[in-house]
Amino acid sequence: MSALDEAIAELEQAAARLRSEEIDPEEVAELAERCARLAAEVGAALERQAAAAADAPGEERLL
Repeated sequence: MSALDEAIAELEQAAARLRSEEIDPEEVAELAERCARLAAEVGAALERQAAAAADAPGEERLL
């Protein structure tokens, strides 16, 4: 499983927990912060992948 897949799985688990009726406000805040960090990490990973693909041999660079 890739790091991206792991982050997606963790985000899905957090979403399920946030939908739970028995969750205290402190845990909600912690999960929200964790989701924000994961989203930033996933975004950075996707940007790196896109940049690597753009630099691949045989690919033209757009102006």
